[in-house]
Amino acid sequence: MTSTTLADGAEQTGGPAPRFPDRSFRALWTATGLSQVGSAVSNVTIPVCAAVTLDATAGQMTLLAAVELVPSLLIRIPAAAWSDGLRRPRAPLMALCNLVQAAVMACVPLLWWLGALSIGLLLVLGAAASAALGVYAALSSPLLVQVVPKAHLVDANGKMSATRSVADISGPALGGALMARIAAPYVVLADALSFLASAVLLARIRPRPHDRAVDHGGATADSGADPGAGASRPKPPRPGRRANLRLAWALARQSGVRVAVTVAFVNGLVQPVIVLFLVRTAHMRPSTIGVLLSFGAIGGVTGGLLVGRVQKALGGGRTVALGALASVLSLAVLPFAAPGPVAAAGLVLLELGGSFGGTLLIATVFGALQSAAPPDRIAQVMATAMVQLQAASLLGVPAGGALAVAFGPRTAMVAAAAVMAGVLVPQLLRWALTRWAPDRPLTV
Repeated sequence: MTSTTLADGAEQTGGPAPRFPDRSFRALWTATGLSQVGSAVSNVTIPVCAAVTLDATAGQMTLLAAVELVPSLLIRIPAAAWSDGLRRPRAPLMALCNLVQAAVMACVPLLWWLGALSIGLLLVLGAAASAALGVYAALSSPLLVQVVPKAHLVDANGKMSATRSVADISGPALGGALMARIAAPYVVLADALSFLASAVLLARIRPRPHDRAVDHGGATADSGADPGAGASRPKPPRPGRRANLRLAWALARQSGVRVAVTVAFVNGLVQPVIVLFLVRTAHMRPSTIGVLLSFGAIGGVTGGLLVGRVQKALGGGRTVALGALASVLSLAVLPFAAPGPVAAAGLVLLELGGSFGGTLLIATVFGALQSAAPPDRIAQVMATAMVQLQAASLLGVPAGGALAVAFGPRTAMVAAAAVMAGVLVPQLLRWALTRWAPDRPLTV
């Protein structure tokens, strides 16, 4: 597979461009948005259930946060290998995952009403929901490629990212408003209902004929709805550990992926430090912090809605570079600012620039990965890339916390800015000197 590279983005196909967005993408987009809003509500209400209703300790709250992430992370690559070998439509399986998540969420108010809800059961339910999310994610990338023409994959990823930013804003606000009127366990029903609605929408998806002419082994690709469909096609062998390591290395060699991993690591560095820095070093009021942090969602929505146009105007390589540049500039002021208006402006720059640049970067890189990956390895390529980003972010969190403990919040913020600039600026210079020459094609 040598026709598409990460720097160039999604390959442009000849002939008239297929219509986008169509009914199937709108159904997938809306289904994803509904479930994300519901999950954002639960991200607020379930910790409140644990802390207020069940009187959870700090250690139990930490475990609850971990089970929301770790099962999904651990299951994603094995689930992706299974997803790539499927010979049946994926949308019904994604709907089934939604139904499992709806049932899990519905158990929270039911157990509370019966007087049987406990921290242990809440941890089990959280782990089950996280595992179902990991399977859903493994199915979603191949389905997106089946639904969206290759020329529009970057735009589609941008729209998905914009929806996630909207969910991050509206979900907590909706959860807080509902908790003001009804008990927190009952608010979790909003998440269950969102998963039910998502399952109904997924049933409307009709994947388009596949537009890949040749698969990675040189055989003619099936033109049906599912690249794994058809009894005549042999089921691809399940990859072993060495194959997964080779895939991870192939992705790590791509400059766009390296830049995205760096941004994820720096975001992890900043995450445990930012509020402490704003309160104790920048002396900001909590109300001011809340307002200024909301600019991150604005940057994410703007980047998600514009990335398709930017990519078409500038090309994939320059779009990735623009995202990298915005990420570097986002940390240019706040770590060095004195308390007052300069610190406030630095926070706005961090949130707007970081979210806008990160969305441009991730949407373009992910769209290129989806376009370049062989049809029977799309889920594994995307799962491996996502795990690399999540692992980088998780590694950054303790590093940022350790720096803050040892040297103070400002030093940790300065270190984050130094890492971002130290890795991304040389890469930007290399891209500029080579006239934005693309990476070698992705081969997995």
